Amino acid sequence: MQALREAVALRQTLAAGQALTPEQAAALRVAAAAATRTGPARPAAAATTGRPTSKRTATRKPAARAKAQSKPRTKSVPRPAKPRTGARWSTRLRVVALSTVLLPAVASLALPGAPDDAPGGSPLDVTALALTAQSTLLESAGEYRRLEQETAARTTELQQAQLAQEAALARVAADQQVVGQTAAGLYRAAADERYPLLGVTVHDGAATSTALYRQAIAERSDRELEGAVVRAERAGTSLEAAAARVTAARSAIDALTRQAAGVLSTVRATVDDLGPDVAGRLAGLGAIPAAGAQQERNIQAVARWQDYLARLAAAGIESPSAADLADADDLPAGLSPALDAAGSPLPGIAWAVIGSSPITVLPAETVAAVSAALSQLGKPFVPGASGPETYDCGGFTSAAWLLAGYAVPTNPQAQWAAGAAVPVTDAQVGDLVFAPGGQDVGIYLGDGDVIGASAGSYQVGVGTLAAGSSVTRVTLPAPAQPNAALAPGGDKGACGAALPVPGTVSPAWGGWSNGQIPPETLCALGVNRHALRCDAAASYAQLDTAYRAAFDTPLCITDSYRSLRGQVTAYALKPGLAAVPGTSNHGWALAVDLCGGINIAGSAQWTWMTANAGRFGFVQPTWAGPAGEKPEPWHWEYGYIS
Repeated sequence: MQALREAVALRQTLAAGQALTPEQAAALRVAAAAATRTGPARPAAAATTGRPTSKRTATRKPAARAKAQSKPRTKSVPRPAKPRTGARWSTRLRVVALSTVLLPAVASLALPGAPDDAPGGSPLDVTALALTAQSTLLESAGEYRRLEQETAARTTELQQAQLAQEAALARVAADQQVVGQTAAGLYRAAADERYPLLGVTVHDGAATSTALYRQAIAERSDRELEGAVVRAERAGTSLEAAAARVTAARSAIDALTRQAAGVLSTVRATVDDLGPDVAGRLAGLGAIPAAGAQQERNIQAVARWQDYLARLAAAGIESPSAADLADADDLPAGLSPALDAAGSPLPGIAWAVIGSSPITVLPAETVAAVSAALSQLGKPFVPGASGPETYDCGGFTSAAWLLAGYAVPTNPQAQWAAGAAVPVTDAQVGDLVFAPGGQDVGIYLGDGDVIGASAGSYQVGVGTLAAGSSVTRVTLPAPAQPNAALAPGGDKGACGAALPVPGTVSPAWGGWSNGQIPPETLCALGVNRHALRCDAAASYAQLDTAYRAAFDTPLCITDSYRSLRGQVTAYALKPGLAAVPGTSNHGWALAVDLCGGINIAGSAQWTWMTANAGRFGFVQPTWAGPAGEKPEPWHWEYGYIS
């Protein structure tokens, strides 16, 4: 009864659209291990842990075998033998489902159902495997992120240690130079110069005072030399300590890098074991419903993906690893190179045949990444987030591919720079798709669909491939040289955010008074200490990019947010020009003063601003225009605030 109560609680969790927690998944593993220990003995063939050493072969189930077995799970592609320390997690869960009575009954209450004809095993079996795989992959991803953060911290320590080493080396060189020059001078000096008292004689009493004075100077020089020697020795010790810190930091980074590589290798091994039936079930776990037409589009994308994987599963075809598809001339048996429109092989992609129709076979890692991405539909968009609960566009694609064993940067521009570019006409499911300008990125789903975390809808959803997009394939080797930055373009901001439309806005925000906005709530413009409200800062960056393209120079800025204290100072210096303190539009962090020609009405720069700044939300108020009551051609505001 206790087990049944726990099962009902799990079912309620899943019905609410939530994935099993690590603790719940761990409980499932414990139960699986117990069932393995207490269940009936496996046949000798089932206990075999090795695998054929040849490449996996993509085949279909023979008809006779399909009739003889009830819902078989055919491993269509033989894999090389891998050392194992126990039964696979999939084997353990299958034993649970077959060799116990209570656990299948309990789990059937807790786990969502599936169609009775689901290939590859019972609904319970496939869902349990999908939940376990999801938990395992998320744990590995969390471990990789932890190692990534620790590596970044160690890298900072290394940089600091290197700076300290350089400073210590400079001190050693300076002290050694002082010691060397002083010692050289003493070596060349005559005896009476080194020891002036030798010049004292009873025959010349007047020379005694001079000799004593010179002796005092010589002794002081000796003390200074001794001090220089001590400083040189201490500098040498500091240099050794700094060098030791550099070595330790490098060793720590190397160790963390190896650990991170090991985590990625483990993830790839896990996704290589996922069958298409499990991957299809994984794609439907954890999604959050969206509103209106977006939900219908999301559902259609998931259904299309699951239908594709179901066709593979029904034909007994499992996706090989990306490494197995790297050489188009040496593909696993049953596969042939996928060809583009010109008849050339598509790198990293293969074809198989089901009946008389060809079907694309993607790498196992790509299947895992796409399924993981679809399972996050509806999750909220938050700038700078990379999961597992919230994402921005770059963080979303990075997180999806991390669950497939690939470390992809979280910044769209960095993803493009390090990616293997392919023609957009050859885009395949799983490729990264960059909108014009490269500020937005998603994962291609085929048929013109792209899944991504959108700043336009503030959630993960399925959108349309934008004209002029660029594409990279994650499973291909990185280019020898980073890709050139994408040319600015498009009518969207970061992560697909709609550019603001000029209009009346309330200048007050956040509950702060004019000029009393905390600096930490503002976003820097990258020039001196200039800052604005974050949405205005983002639009200013877009405006700056367009201005650079037109004039080959950045925007010139002289003023942005002006604190109350700054307003008081400005009013004291220019009472006839500055606003009364507490009333300046600059005090709302929504106004800028520009230079570089923009400050001259009628100039090419000012004319360009009047024609283009509105596209980015910046306008010049009527009072500041050439015919205004107080002409200030340099003054521009984010929306009409005055």
